[in-house]
Amino acid sequence: MSMAVVGLITGMALGFAGYFGGFGAFLLVAALGAVGFGAGRFLEGDFELGDFFRPRDRSRGDDRRRTR
Repeated sequence: MSMAVVGLITGMALGFAGYFGGFGAFLLVAALGAVGFGAGRFLEGDFELGDFFRPRDRSRGDDRRRTR
């Protein structure tokens, strides 16, 4: 299934939730969709939970606190 079709289905689901259930239902459907998307990516192996809990690598990039 292409990303355009997934976006169409998601937009339609959010539209129906917003129209029939109000703004609260819209937010609930959007939040549950985001959780489902994250769970699906995790199950496919695209990311690991440790990616969110590891400390950042501070050696990358420009460190402006360094003295010259």
